[in-house]
Amino acid sequence: MLKKRLLLLLKPFDLRQTNAHSQITNPQMLHHLENRRKEHINTVKFCQNILQQKPVYWEPILRNNLSQPICNVDLVITVGGDGTLLQASHFMDDSVPVVGVNSDPTQIEEVEQFSNAFDANRSTGHLCAATVNNFQQVLDDILEGRKVPSKLSRISVHVKSQLLSTYALNDILIAHPCPATLSRFSFK
Repeated sequence: MLKKRLLLLLKPFDLRQTNAHSQITNPQMLHHLENRRKEHINTVKFCQNILQQKPVYWEPILRNNLSQPICNVDLVITVGGDGTLLQASHFMDDSVPVVGVNSDPTQIEEVEQFSNAFDANRSTGHLCAATVNNFQQVLDDILEGRKVPSKLSRISVHVKSQLLSTYALNDILIAHPCPATLSRFSFK
């Protein structure tokens, strides 16, 4: 039996890479964000440990380092949330299945605890099929053929009757290079 080739696509780890993080002064919020970062890192390590036990070839890559279409893999596993899966979808066509792992699901008790101080919502993970609680089972079901991918509709975009080769799942941006210029377009 041939080993399956997997791509493990990861949300970045370091919140300090963004300028927004340096502007946060609320100690509760900083602690909350650090806990989220740790939760994400732990989920990534957990998924990597599971993959090391499976008869598969896999390679990790940070989503920010994607620059070429994803091909020559049998499955993409995204670890992050819906944003990570959506970003992956821009680099994939329908021939590559993808499974999302929500690395940091929202904790209701935390949202209630901090509701007056800040928004403590974490990842919704609506598009994600797994968390750390069920990743191994979901992966086993996929690898052993007990689960098959759901087909999702993709958005095709034509500009001046020319089909664009982008792979949009649920979002496209229509904008003029100069934001102050009037844009004209039609939808069908």
